[in-house]
Amino acid sequence: MNSPFRVAVINDEISQDFGHACEVASREFGMEWIELRGMWNKNLLKLDAKEVEEARRILEKNKLRVTDIASPLFKVDWPGAPKSKYSPKRDQFNADFTFEQQDEVLERSIELAKAFHTDRVRFFDFWRLDDQARYRTAINEKLRNAAEAAAKKDVILVLENEPACNTATAAEAAKVLGAVPSPNLLLNWDPGNAATQGEKPYPDGYDLLPKARIGHCHCKDAVKKPDGKTYAWAAMGQGIIDWAGQFSALKRDGYHFAVSLETHWRAAGTPEESTRQSWAGMKKELQEAGAI
Repeated sequence: MNSPFRVAVINDEISQDFGHACEVASREFGMEWIELRGMWNKNLLKLDAKEVEEARRILEKNKLRVTDIASPLFKVDWPGAPKSKYSPKRDQFNADFTFEQQDEVLERSIELAKAFHTDRVRFFDFWRLDDQARYRTAINEKLRNAAEAAAKKDVILVLENEPACNTATAAEAAKVLGAVPSPNLLLNWDPGNAATQGEKPYPDGYDLLPKARIGHCHCKDAVKKPDGKTYAWAAMGQGIIDWAGQFSALKRDGYHFAVSLETHWRAAGTPEESTRQSWAGMKKELQEAGAI
């Protein structure tokens, strides 16, 4: 696949069967890259040595390279603050780590980045607070310290803008990037997530971002629900986001890292079929942008 980007998909958006997910990504979708989050009904961080080795064998067999480790780092409550309404009642993606375990989560994520030959780890900035202002300086310091720890191992942390966390939009992301200027902390730009918060991700949100600080990009689409206030996921190309424009702008601005399909939409019945249909839409948008 000839593209200025690392065109990828998150493996468990296809299947928990890692071998099958890789076959679909490589042989059917024609991809050379994949993003790792969970497999065999386990969070990536909980794989044992044998499972890591088996995953590496499967990747090599399918000639796939890894864009990043989609870690759950800092997807926990901020200590001392009121409990977030987004704090889950159950673990997400088989991740049930506590705040006290976050140093271990960071260390393990870096280990996995090395094992899978990638230089980036996706992370977050804690479950969203109704009033984050009084905690923001301390949160930024935590992000800065994590980036410094990652830098010692030549790993880059990519902060995802996530509605359930304290950085949800491009506007909020731009503030964090300004406050934490570390070259080892970049943005995982997710226009779909920004759209669900009422931000127009392209061009408005994108225009706010320092382009050199975008280190990863998640691709999904969204539609407004009939109430006109809330949103639902959609297949790529079937929603409100101008993805062809976004891909064109990324290409124009010299971005050359991942554009990774994070389907989320499930209306086609199964994760695999939903991802297949969403990939068809994403491919069309990439073609319109002259990026594939």
